[in-house]
Order: sequence, then structure tokens, then C-alpha cells
Amino acid sequence: MVVRTFLLVILLLSIYEVRAQPYRLIGNVYNEKNEPVAGVTVQVNGNVSTQTNVTGAFQAALPAGKYELTFSAVGYETKIISDIEVGAGLSNELNVTLLVKAKEQESVVITARTTQRRETVNSLIAFQKNTNTVASVISAETIRRSPDRNTGEVLKRTPGASLQDGRFIIVRGLADRYNQAMLNGVLLTSTEPDRKTFSFDLIPAQMIDNIIINKAFVPELPGEWAGGLIQVNTRDIPSRNFLNIQVGTGFNTQTIGRTFYSDRGGKLDWLGIDDGYRGLPAGYSTKSGFDRLSPAEKTAIGKQMRNDWVPVTSAAPLNAGFQLNGGFASRFLGKNIGGTFGITYNKSNRYLELLNRNNSLVGNLFSTNSSYNDDRYAQDIAVGALAGVTLQLNSSNRIAAKTVINVNTANTVTQRQGTDFNRGDDVQGTEFNFRQNTFYTVQVTGDHKLATPVQLKCYGSFNILDGYVPDQRRILYTRASGSSDPFLLLVSNTLSQQSGSRIFQNLSDYIYTAGGDVSYNFTVAQKKQTLKAGYMFQVKDRLYDAKLFANYLPLDNPDLRALSPDQVFAPENFGDGTGKLFGFDAIKGNTFRYMANTILNAGFLQLDNQLSPALRVVWGVRAEHFDQLVGSVQKTDPRHTYTKVLDFLPGMNTTLKIGTTTNVRLSASQTVIRPELRELSFLNLYDFELNASVQGKPSLKRTKVSNLDLRYEWYPRSGEMLTVGGFYKHFKNPIEQIFSEGIGGASTFSYQNPEMAYSFGMELEYRKRLDFVNALKNFTFQGNAALIRSKVQDQGLNIDRPLQGQSPYLLNLGLMYDLPQQGFTATVLYNQIGERIYLVGDLTGGAGSPDIYEASRPQVDFQLSKKFLKDKAELKLNISNLLDNSQYFYQNADDDKSFDRSDDAYRFTRRFGTTYSISLNYSL
Repeated sequence: MVVRTFLLVILLLSIYEVRAQPYRLIGNVYNEKNEPVAGVTVQVNGNVSTQTNVTGAFQAALPAGKYELTFSAVGYETKIISDIEVGAGLSNELNVTLLVKAKEQESVVITARTTQRRETVNSLIAFQKNTNTVASVISAETIRRSPDRNTGEVLKRTPGASLQDGRFIIVRGLADRYNQAMLNGVLLTSTEPDRKTFSFDLIPAQMIDNIIINKAFVPELPGEWAGGLIQVNTRDIPSRNFLNIQVGTGFNTQTIGRTFYSDRGGKLDWLGIDDGYRGLPAGYSTKSGFDRLSPAEKTAIGKQMRNDWVPVTSAAPLNAGFQLNGGFASRFLGKNIGGTFGITYNKSNRYLELLNRNNSLVGNLFSTNSSYNDDRYAQDIAVGALAGVTLQLNSSNRIAAKTVINVNTANTVTQRQGTDFNRGDDVQGTEFNFRQNTFYTVQVTGDHKLATPVQLKCYGSFNILDGYVPDQRRILYTRASGSSDPFLLLVSNTLSQQSGSRIFQNLSDYIYTAGGDVSYNFTVAQKKQTLKAGYMFQVKDRLYDAKLFANYLPLDNPDLRALSPDQVFAPENFGDGTGKLFGFDAIKGNTFRYMANTILNAGFLQLDNQLSPALRVVWGVRAEHFDQLVGSVQKTDPRHTYTKVLDFLPGMNTTLKIGTTTNVRLSASQTVIRPELRELSFLNLYDFELNASVQGKPSLKRTKVSNLDLRYEWYPRSGEMLTVGGFYKHFKNPIEQIFSEGIGGASTFSYQNPEMAYSFGMELEYRKRLDFVNALKNFTFQGNAALIRSKVQDQGLNIDRPLQGQSPYLLNLGLMYDLPQQGFTATVLYNQIGERIYLVGDLTGGAGSPDIYEASRPQVDFQLSKKFLKDKAELKLNISNLLDNSQYFYQNADDDKSFDRSDDAYRFTRRFGTTYSISLNYSL
């Protein structure tokens, strides 16, 4: 039905004749410092057409056809770009980089025979070449050429970067806590309740204009990171009024054709939104009000709760995707105005085969405490919308507003079968989990040219992160191991999160950010210099609340516990909380709730000095005053934790240009990593998959990081590059999560501050067009690799091992094939990381759990695309995880950390299947 409707829309749109009106070609012009160049004259076919504004942006209204554009400005080399094609179904966008004249009296013209798409990619590579720090850039074209669905998947293909759990970025072997995120130039905060990270899968790839991964600090950037600062920039003003529609479908090889299990839900589940179906009964008021009730009154509320303890079965549905993107460019009160909007919807169905074991090491031998086979059925819903509008008041003033909202929901059913060897029980059970994350941001920015040498940029934003987990349910049955006895419900006269529990979690973050910076340009010895100063203010308020309930049996009743899951918690099986029928109560504890407030005041002073035509130094200092309250406002409350600290963070980046194609960069800086709010709280929650609880530690200290980078960059011609670099980092009081193995779900995760750590490595990035061989003229090769070593050391904690999450190597390869005239492209991508510590173990006293490593797993992705209907339509075929290798998490009993499938003890194994998808896009 969806496909037929879409084809009908295409037919109607095809009938519509596009009038012979001009198309708007837009773009941006930058200099070698990646600064916008205002006042650039843009000529079309030799005729003066327009000039760039204060942000370096230009636009020209042109009929469909091919053009030659000339860009000229005082002090810059003139650039001519040929074969610029404007028309329906084309991007109609062009970004250009101009070079400063070597000598003022010379008149140099650079002619480039290229397409606007290639020139825009070249401009982003030029951005990387001319940026004031060590950075990598991902263009919208690169994103379009990959099968990646979200920002997280895109990031794993950059030098030194990888993903953990499919969405948490690791840069240069440093875990997600050491990285930071920005959206359209505004600092973001953690999106997860249990870890310090930004979940990049919240931002759909189709909404991205470009991504910049900074790897070396300069004072104008936020100072709380050490691995990478990821700047995600969403789409801006379009070149013309447009509308794109895309529909798609697909399947996973492990899911299609099999029975699929899901949780019964409400009418808005298809949008990833719980409509109240999973909510608490009307009789429930507050925690304190519930605690004042009698056992019979509490049980009466439990009796009213929905009796859904058996998953719904169906045939596995196909994946579905829909996108609608549009934009406009017009005039308002005599001013240029433009905007974009987009909505995206994706629903995917996954089946994961999981092996889940708990192992303890005694001497040199492993003892298996439990072994479970988990079948996980997941429906992932991602619904997003983006809107932006920009008003050009005049050539010196520009105001823009952008808003993004995204709902990302995982609705999972996990069915468990296995053995608990410590208890001597066979186990079978189910967990139902609906995890809804809503991310919303609205941003307003202004760019103003106050006078010829002075520019002002200001911004303000408001972010909301709302995490909601309603009615998370777990039910387990056990029997004597190896017997034919009936399985009995694992419920006793005590309250437990492990079985018979119902958990409701709410997390609300409200983040307010404002700031700005002023740049003053001046000349010393006929060389351009820039003085830049800025200030940022950010307030974050968090409230976390978990309501934990459990069914219990005051007196044992084996006949009742023998009932099946669809019958055992029926209303008639509840009593008054005192006899042989079920009672219902809350699992008490003030550690299941905490509040937090942070206030960050940051200011910086930075100089950008051009000491000679070949030598550029960017240096300065950033001051960050951090005020944080976690747990409770009452100082007498044991949950109360208060921190107030001022950090001065110096940074310097030196760039030596050797000729016009080579850079050598040297960077040194000091940055800081602060504990996340969850890590400082007393909160303790049970994780069904890990069969363990997560416990915070209020005494954690911040980490101070010293950074040193050296990089050689070669840009032989447009669109090509070779970079080779090395780095070193020293950590004082690094933060790590430690895992302690226990019996029967008593295992715990906690946090610690080892004394010190260090990390060093080398990175290589290469992009080359293969047109030096005629048979390969339509191919482009790109690849990057990293070799990394690290150590965490603390004599008191008896630690001497690699950093958690650090891989000894990372490898990304890509081969792209283009036939522009035929509208055909093909891309194959390869990704692999070396083994890394997934969970830090605890061998205190000579017995316990060794570190859990994630084994290396190669991954291959593939894409084909073909345009037709005069380039208005495009058909794409994507294949993800083509090799479908199992993911192994293992433990070693000796010092050999490499993976031996026949000898090492498995902690987890996962298999994801291969995903095939096809999509059809139509542009008007």
C-alpha cells in the first residue's frame, strides 16, 4: 500500500511541468583560515552577478543549464570553476576556498574543471587543510555515499574512531566519557542516564550538512574532552524551493521469515511514544503517598496493573523508512530569507542471538557461575524533525534559528533460557523493556560585522532530554538443574528487581546555553592577525526518579508459582499482602531518586598570529569555572555531593606550511574530564542483560589531561590528501568503570580513579582519485588507520593494563565508483577494530572476574545508487554487515590478551545478521 501510494505521488509530480523559472545557486566562500570571505565578486559566464555577505555566503538566480563561475576578491587569487550545472534534481550548492595571493602585485587565476559536487567536497578537504587545529572532516556527500543511518554510524569511519554498542563514540582509543559533542556550534551534554556520553544515533544522517572531528584543543573550543570534539552541523539555507520524498524498506537476515516477539503496547507505539498504556494506575499518587498505604491497599493498586507477562507473536515485519525534506528561499520585508525543514521516520526490526555468561577465575581456571541463551527481539523507532530559518538583514548582519526534535525508542523483548550453576537451577524468563528518549533543541545564532575589523557571533539555546522507561518487567522461572520438575516462579517474601518486578524510570534534563565571541582583525608587519575573546554560560538541571515495585509472596505457595506467565499474576491471584496470595509493594530507598544542577562559566582569550607566510600560531587560554550539586540540596543528606572548581586550560597549535601543499602541525594543550551526574549519585539499578547492578560513587575526582599532537599533511591536488600524525596524552586521576562478579545477580558495576594513565599512537589518512590509470578514472580510494597503545597504572589498586575501550588498531577502507553522466554510483566500505577492554574486571584477593575483552570483528557495507527521470528520482540499495561475523566478548586466564575461540572463556556473544534495504527518492 505504501509503495503504491508513493508511485502515485511520483506520477502526479511527474505530470507537473516545472516552469521555466530561475533556480537559486547558493554557496559559501572561505579563505585559507576557514574564515568566511565577505565582498567576493561572483561572475557568471563573465557577467557580474552577486557578492558574498558577511558570512561568505552568495546566491545567484539562474535558469537551468551549465555555467562558468569566477570568484575574485582583493588580496586573493581569482578562481574559475567550470561545468557548474544548475537545474531540477541537482544540489545547486557550491562551496569554494580562495587562496591569499603570494604577492600583492601578482595576478593569478586558478582554473578548475570540475562539478559543484566535487568542488564542495574539495572545499571541505581544504577546510581540514587550513583549520587552526588538528581535525578531520566528513562531508554531506560522504554521508550520502554510505549506508549509515545516523551520525554514530558515520563517525566510526573517521581516523582513530570507532563505536561501542552501536552508538557511543570512541576516539583514539579513549572511551566515550573522553569525548564531547556540539550541534551547530552549541555545546551539548550527555544523553544517557547511566554513562557520560552523547548518543549520536539521535541525529539522522540525512539531516547532517557536515561533521568536524577536532582532535586537538584550542581555547575557543569547549575544554571538557581529550579524545575528540565532534561538531555536527545540520542543513542550512537551500539553494531554491524544493521538496524531496523518500520511502524505503528492508529486512535483516536473522529476522525475516521467523516468528517475532513483541510487547503489547498503545496506539502510538508505531511513533515510539507510549500513550499511557504502560502507565501506573489512577489510584497511584506519589511515592510518599504509596508508602503510607496498608499492605492491602498497596496490593489493590498492584492488582489493577496490566497483566501482560507474555509477548505477542507475529510474523517478522519488514523494516520501513520515510523522509520528507523541503526548503524555501524568498524575500521578507525586502530581506533575503531562507529555511529548511525535514522529517524522518525509521522502523527496524532486529533479532539478536546472545550468549550471556558469568565467569570467575580461581587460580588459572575459570568457573562458570551462570550461562544463559538470550533471544532478543527489538523494534527500533526513530522519528525526527528539523526546521531552520535564516534572515539576512543586510550584508553585515545575519540571524538564524534552528530546532531539532528526535524520538528514539527501543522496544525489546528478551527471552532467557539457561543455568545458574551457583544455585543449581535451570532458568527461563522474559524481560520487557520500552526505552523512549526524546531529544529537543532550539538554537538562535547571530553573525554581525560591527566594523571593518570587528565581527561578533552570539548564540543561545535550550535543550531538553527526556528519558522514559515505563513498566519495565522481568519474570523468571527456575527448577533444579537437570531435573524434569516443573518450572516455578522465582518470587519469595522479599522484594527483588530480578523477577516479578515492575520498574518506571524518568530522566529530565533541561540545559540552557548562551554565549558569544568577538574577533578583531589587525595587521602587523603586513601580516593578518586575529584577536578573539568569548564567553559561554551553561546551566543544566536534572531530575531522575525511578519507581521500583515488585510482586511478592508473604507465604510460599508452590501451586501458585507453578502457573504460567499469562496466568500467574491474574487479578484473582492477589490477596491482602499477608497470606499465600501475591502482595505488591515498592522497593524502598532514597537512592532511586536524585537531582542535580551544574553551572559552567567559561571564558577564553585567543590569538591567531601569522608570523610569516609559512608560520601560523594559534594560542591562548580558556578558564572554566564549574559549580555542581548532585543528590540533594540538603548538606546533611548522604546523597549530597558538591563541587566547585576553576580550571585554566592553555592551548597552542602551530602550523608550518611547506609550499602550497604541505602542512606540519604541532599542538599542545591541557583539558579536563568531569564525572557524569549518574556516576556521582548513589543510584543502584539492576541490568537484566549484564545480570548486574550499576552503583555510583560520589567521591570521584575530575581528570586532568595533558595533550600533545604532531601531524604531517600533504594535499597534492583538489580532493586528495595524505596525513600522518602522532599523539601523546597523560591522564591524572582517570575515571573507569569496574566490574565485580557476584552470585545470582549480585554482580556490580562501580567507578574508580586510578592514579594515572597515558596513551600514545599514530594515525594515517589517505584519499586518492585513481584517474592516473584510464581504466580506473572513475574510482576514488579513501582509507584511514590508527595504531594506539595505552596504560592505566596504580600501585595501590594493583592496576597495570590498557585503558578501557582502547583498541590497539583501527582500520577503515572505502572504494567509490562514479559515472556522473549516467547517474550511477557504487561504494564499498570496510571497518575493523582490534580487541579492546569492554568491561574492567576485578581480581581482588586473587579470585574474581578478569577483564572482559571485545574481539576484533571485520565489517563490510555496500551501496549502489542510480538516478533516473532526468535525475529527479534515485534508487538506492544498501547492504550492511555483509560478512555477519559474530561478536565475541571473552576473558583470558593468562597474559595473552588475543582471542582464541577454542580456549578463551566467553562472557557474551552476539550476532546481528545482514541488513538489506532499498529506498526510492524523488525530488521536485
